[in-house]
Amino acid sequence: MANKTGAVISKFYKEYNTKTPKKLKIIDAYLLYILITGVVQFAYCLLVGTFPFNSFLSGFISCVSCFILGVCLRLQVNPENKNQFYGISPERGFADFIFAHVILHLVVMNFIG
Repeated sequence: MANKTGAVISKFYKEYNTKTPKKLKIIDAYLLYILITGVVQFAYCLLVGTFPFNSFLSGFISCVSCFILGVCLRLQVNPENKNQFYGISPERGFADFIFAHVILHLVVMNFIG
C-alpha cells in the first residue's frame, strides 16, 4: 500500500514539474502560503483564544477570500482552460484579481474597526 502511494506521489510530482507552466507554479506557491497562514491563524485561535474576535475573524476571512481569489486567477491563467474563459486574457484576469484584492482589503480593514 505504501509502495503504491509513493509511486502515485512520485508520478504526480514528476508530471507537475514537467507539465505545469511557471506562472501556475508561482500561483500555487501563493496559494500554499495563504493556506498555511490560515491554518496558523486558526491554530492560534484554538490555542490562545479569540479575545479580539473581530481581528481574528477579519484575518481568517481575508485568508479564505485570498485563497478563493487565487484559485479563480489560476483557473483563468491556465492555458488548458482557454476555451472556458473565451475573451479573457491572462492580463485581464490578473487585473480582476488585483481589483478584487483591493476591495477585499478595504472591507477587511473596515471590519477590524
